Amino acid sequence: MGIAVSDPDGRVASPVAVLPAQEVLAHASTFRRVLEDWEPDLLVCGLPRTLAGDEGPQAARIKEQALKIGETCGLPLEFVDERLSSSEAKRILREQGLSERSMRGKVDMVAASLFLQSWLDARHT
Repeated sequence: MGIAVSDPDGRVASPVAVLPAQEVLAHASTFRRVLEDWEPDLLVCGLPRTLAGDEGPQAARIKEQALKIGETCGLPLEFVDERLSSSEAKRILREQGLSERSMRGKVDMVAASLFLQSWLDARHT
């Protein structure tokens, strides 16, 4: 899972880390450390939608998992459309000169920062 945070004013998203989904779901020490370091007020979760904008079976699974994570963390949760964020993240990393191999482990956190940024932008318009 890609993890991104915003600045205190909620204007700029930055990539932070990628953690295995199981560690986040289990509220493992690696995920707790991220929460302690960044002290979020809210979790924003990317929701995979189809190109037509519909929620499919994967979106239902993600919602269920995200709700469990929010409950475990004691934080409110919002969802944002993450459509095409991974392909956009790959494009950005390629433009920075990264090979497919060197992109591994970076795509998810860059994608998380992209959809977090779109969520932040929507709140400030």
